[in-house]
Amino acid sequence: MTGMTNRKLTLTSWIGLALIAFNLVIFLAGPMLAPYGQEETLGIPFAGPSADHLLGLDQNGRDMLSRMLYGAQLSIGVSLLAVGLSFSIGVPLGVLAAIRGGVTDVVMSRGVDAIMSVPVLISALVVLQALGSSLPVLIITIGLLDSTRVFRLSRVLAQGINAMEYAEVARLRGEGIFWMIRKEILPNAMPPLVAEFGLRFCFTFLFVAGLSYLGLGVQPPFADWGGMVRDNQQGILYGLYAPLFPAAAIALLTIGVNLVVDWLLAGRTTVQGENR
Repeated sequence: MTGMTNRKLTLTSWIGLALIAFNLVIFLAGPMLAPYGQEETLGIPFAGPSADHLLGLDQNGRDMLSRMLYGAQLSIGVSLLAVGLSFSIGVPLGVLAAIRGGVTDVVMSRGVDAIMSVPVLISALVVLQALGSSLPVLIITIGLLDSTRVFRLSRVLAQGINAMEYAEVARLRGEGIFWMIRKEILPNAMPPLVAEFGLRFCFTFLFVAGLSYLGLGVQPPFADWGGMVRDNQQGILYGLYAPLFPAAAIALLTIGVNLVVDWLLAGRTTVQGENR
């Protein structure tokens, strides 16, 4: 990753890092920073911003700022866990399929193709309707469905690296599969995988928000940003800004991650084998 780490940060990358850092702070310390409880009723519904309630009140008279701070933990946390699960499944299986080849590669690849033939949204809706929208089910469902995309990328990367001369030399020396994965495949596949992690996080973050908007994501009484948009959407009819605050939070985090990922991809001058 030498070619990536030696580059100077651009203005857009600084903006992206600032947005990510801000969201990281509210993810880690949101409930401690919240002035009120997430279910505490404080006044009339859709009351406007004031000194006591900087973002106003929601449709049930709850403090919008406090609910957004609480909601950051679930909105971001569920997405991070789902993406982490998808990479912990997809990367090892994709690399293994590329190195073993033959029947192993064919069976795993065709299985992934079969799963990907069904749109992700339809698969998620069916599973969540059948099993319920608890947090474990939500995380596992999204993680498993998204692991198919990670599998395909990891397999392609590993196949390209495995065909390089230094990988062939390692095989001629008698190195085993796990040595090849640890010393040759993963170090050279890391830059695109890091960028892909950011992209998959954006997709998952927006996907979770969409499911919550449809009522199949994070369930009440817990707050999350997608659900807050759904709960307060009627405020738009009366010229109120309540649903725009969580929508803006979703958009800003997505933009921040994409700006950093774009910087990483633009600076990827590392060639396969350079990190050896």
